[in-house]
Amino acid sequence: MRRPPVWLLDVDGVLNVRRPLWGPSLCRGTAHSAGVDWPIRWAPLLITRIRHLALAGLVEVRWCTTWCPDADALEHLFDLPPFGRALTAADLDRVDDTDPLKLAAARGVLADRRRLVWTDDTAVPDPGPESAALTAGGRGLLIKPNPRRGLRPSDLARIEAFARQVRFAS
Repeated sequence: MRRPPVWLLDVDGVLNVRRPLWGPSLCRGTAHSAGVDWPIRWAPLLITRIRHLALAGLVEVRWCTTWCPDADALEHLFDLPPFGRALTAADLDRVDDTDPLKLAAARGVLADRRRLVWTDDTAVPDPGPESAALTAGGRGLLIKPNPRRGLRPSDLARIEAFARQVRFAS
C-alpha cells in the first residue's frame, strides 16, 4: 500500500479565519507564540474533519506555517494529535517572506516521492508553470482559500477524495 499524501497545512487564513463557511458554530481561543497571546477563530467541524483524515491514516499532516515553532499550542487548542513541522524556527528566523520556504517544502514532499496536498492562502502559486509542476501527473492538490473564509467543506471533500485515490491506487 502506498504512503498517504503529505498535507502541508497553513493556519492563518486557512484555519484561523473571520468567517468560516462551516455553519453557525465558531470557536474562539488564544494560542501563545513569540511571547504573545494570539486570538484564534476556527470552525470546529473543519478541525473534526482534519482530525478524522489524519487519524484514519488518509493524510500525513505537516504544519507549514509561521506557527511551526509553537504548533503544539495549536494542537492543544484544537485538540489535534501532534503533526509534523515543515519549517523550523531557524528557517523562519532568517527570512521575512515565508512563501519561498513553503514552496521549498512542497517541492521537498514531491522530491521524496510523496503525493502532496497543500493548503495556504498566500503561498500556493496561482495557475501557471509552478502550479502545473506541483500538480503534474496528479501528484499534487493545491488549494488557496479565501483568507477571510478559510477552507470550505468542498475543499475537505476534495482532499479526502484525493487521499482515498492515492491510498487505494494499485
